[in-house]
Amino acid sequence: MTNPTLQAAAATSLAATATSEAATATSVAATATSDAATATSLARALLETSHLPLLLFDSDLRVVSATRSFFTTFDLDPDQVETRPLSEIGEGEWDMPYVRLMLESALLGGEPLGDYETELLRPGTEPRRLVVNVQNIIYDDKLHARVLLTVNDVTDVRRIEQLNVTLLLEKDALLHERAILLQEMQHRVANSLQIIASVLLLKARTVKSEETRLHLRDAHDRVMSVAAVQQLLQASLGDVEVGPYLVKLCESLAASMIRDSRPLTIRVAADEATVTSHEAVSLGLIVTELVINALKHAFPGDRGGEVVVGYDSDAAGWTLSVADDGVGRGPVVAVRKGGLGTVIVGSLAKQLGALVVIADNHPGTKVALESIPLPADSI
Repeated sequence: MTNPTLQAAAATSLAATATSEAATATSVAATATSDAATATSLARALLETSHLPLLLFDSDLRVVSATRSFFTTFDLDPDQVETRPLSEIGEGEWDMPYVRLMLESALLGGEPLGDYETELLRPGTEPRRLVVNVQNIIYDDKLHARVLLTVNDVTDVRRIEQLNVTLLLEKDALLHERAILLQEMQHRVANSLQIIASVLLLKARTVKSEETRLHLRDAHDRVMSVAAVQQLLQASLGDVEVGPYLVKLCESLAASMIRDSRPLTIRVAADEATVTSHEAVSLGLIVTELVINALKHAFPGDRGGEVVVGYDSDAAGWTLSVADDGVGRGPVVAVRKGGLGTVIVGSLAKQLGALVVIADNHPGTKVALESIPLPADSI
């Protein structure tokens, strides 16, 4: 038979053990509660120092704390925010399904979903563009978990971006309109030059004075040269490739100046180089003047031959030349003030910063424009 005294002692021992374990559990719970409270207090303290719109949510996804910036940015009172779930903040404008999903995912320890841009629609105010981000700031205690919602108002940024896009579109439209107007102007200039050239040629055929007829034909040729240069450059608004430009120009000159029966050719030998459209105009007028002069004077009668237009370019500078194998002129001479063609070439060469030299080509004549090197102290 069991001793009643021993049974009582055993019961007392078990009760003491249970009491001790309960005390231990209470102590652990108290410690956890204290740690959670400490973490929450720390989170609130951090929110107080932040200048960003932030919301701190508890495990029930109710607002525990919010920064002053959140209240001022979105014109809300604390009683419209604190202790409320997301759907009841303000007048319900924060009830955004995806933002709520981000909060729930963070609360469950899911993978961060990154930044999310959305629109805040509040009655009586303009829409606001927001970029939100969610982070779980307490990871090891689901009961006392805290979730931080960061809100970045990018309304002004997006408005400026949209304004920039609008300005770029307007600029493109203006550039397109400018290109059309320039093309129309160039077309009218080309037509006007053709009319002037036709009038000069018609007048040359009717005058009786041979000297006057020659002057009118010279004027006609020069107007046609300007028209040829203008036509070639009318599609160029920026830099111009020298080689293709000179080839097309010389083809135009050959078509208008060389009769089918004359054994004359014009050839271009040019390095790869680009010049501005302004420089291309000067180069084109110089080449036109020199080529026309060579075709008129270097090959009298039905004499055949070749005119070579060259353009050499390197680090030291550039050289433009027009050489023929015709009757020739003489040894190297300095260019002297002479006829209109000489004046035109000299003036254009000065604009380009070049020196004009005429030399014997053995046979024929070579006229070269050599760029003048810049002083060492100006480079």
